[in-house]
Amino acid sequence: MKVQMSHIIAPGPAMFGTESSLSMFLNTLTPKFYVALTGTSSLISGLILIFEWWYFRKYGTSFIEQVSVSHLRPLLGGVDSSSPSNSNTSNGDADSNRQSVSECKVWRNPLNLFRGAEYNRYTWVTGREPLTYYDMNLSAQDHQTFFTCDSDHLRPADAIMQKAWRERNPQARISAAHEALELEDCATAYILLAEEEATTIMEAERLFKQALKAGEGCYRRSQQLQHHGTQYEAQHRRDTNVLVYIKRRLAMCSRKLGRTREAVKMMRDLMKEFPLLSMFNIHENLLESLLELQNYADVQAVLAKYDDISLPKSATICYTAALLKARAVSDKFSPEAASRRGLSTAEMNAVEAIHRAVEFNPHVPKYLLEMKSLILPPEHILKRGDSEAIAYAFFHLQHWKRVEGALNLLHCTWEGTFRMIPYPLEKGHLFYPYPICTETADRELLPTVFHEVSVYPKKELPFFILFTAGLCSFTAMLALLTHQFPELMGVFAKAFLSTLFAPLNFIMEKVESILPSSLWHQLTRI
Repeated sequence: MKVQMSHIIAPGPAMFGTESSLSMFLNTLTPKFYVALTGTSSLISGLILIFEWWYFRKYGTSFIEQVSVSHLRPLLGGVDSSSPSNSNTSNGDADSNRQSVSECKVWRNPLNLFRGAEYNRYTWVTGREPLTYYDMNLSAQDHQTFFTCDSDHLRPADAIMQKAWRERNPQARISAAHEALELEDCATAYILLAEEEATTIMEAERLFKQALKAGEGCYRRSQQLQHHGTQYEAQHRRDTNVLVYIKRRLAMCSRKLGRTREAVKMMRDLMKEFPLLSMFNIHENLLESLLELQNYADVQAVLAKYDDISLPKSATICYTAALLKARAVSDKFSPEAASRRGLSTAEMNAVEAIHRAVEFNPHVPKYLLEMKSLILPPEHILKRGDSEAIAYAFFHLQHWKRVEGALNLLHCTWEGTFRMIPYPLEKGHLFYPYPICTETADRELLPTVFHEVSVYPKKELPFFILFTAGLCSFTAMLALLTHQFPELMGVFAKAFLSTLFAPLNFIMEKVESILPSSLWHQLTRI
């Protein structure tokens, strides 16, 4: 019986065998092991940090966070956003989503430059490509939409041009346009040559004048036949688009060549002749030309017509309205005097107009104040995005400089806008909430190789980047200290591990004192 009892009680101290073997293992570790361990940890965390930073700079989000949300969350029982249970969203959410989608629509830049005479010349001088493939692909789609129709196969020249607009190679497009002109006077062929082959604005204007002559003839013929069937109606719609495009580009040529009054007259006539074709946003070309003439009364008249709640806003509309309000007070504005006596009614109106413009597009002020360098504007813009800000500032910076004190007033007041906008951006102050999709679209539209895309609101660094940076720094410091003071760091490591395992030892002792010896013996055998 005694033998049996001693056999049962004897294994009690054996529970500390694991602890003693752990202590022996730690005592056998050399300082080189700690150096290798901390150095390897530092290297791995450094590589993770570099990759995370690169991914964040390129895509604006953390890779680890994206993987955990997209792949790990569903595996761990997270709710799938595409599940039927989430399909019945509230009307408010649906309206907000529709608004976000509409505001992230990419628009044709009303003041886009000429490829041959301006974009290509920039490439020849700098060796940089100012247009992205995505932007040029959108332009190709626009050309196919505006300049082609289903009946093009009936006319050989139009059939050639239908294929030309789909060509990716510029030289192939130009060759196809020359081939079409050998068959007949083709307006769209002249358009292509004026846009892409002409190396000067004067040459482009000459080709557009030839295009106008051919386009007017086609327009008159299709106008007489438009009611004879859907095929003729489609031809007339195409010929109308071609004619409007030619006249608008001719007006832009006149503006670039210094004949601004002639350009204004052409634009006014075009808007009267085709009042329903608002897709080209010709009023923005008109506003810029009127500002060049310093005809501010006519600018105000145009704004009164187009700065309407039912029409989609633009940076040109909002910032031009702010410029006119600022013009009335900017020459005498002083921030010190305003802080002492308060803002007058006119100054308050100007500040509110600036806040309204900045809320619509917060990227513009840095370009107007020359805090950020300008690049050539893209052929397409995203309203409220960096691409629209570049396109606006590229043409309108000179108009702000011409108004004395306007940039000073903008500099003193524009940052106050962000104190009025609710944060986070669930809702706006004067407009709909700022869309979250602008950064992604702008990175596709703008040449990020030599331009840093402006982001609003400024994204904070993800947690995983901060964590890996701290981990990398900490392990690198440990590796350095272990290499310099191996014995001292070995003592610290042993003390740290002992402290780390102290709660476990305490729990084991408590468990041993509570559980019966026979049960504890059976558990240790298991």
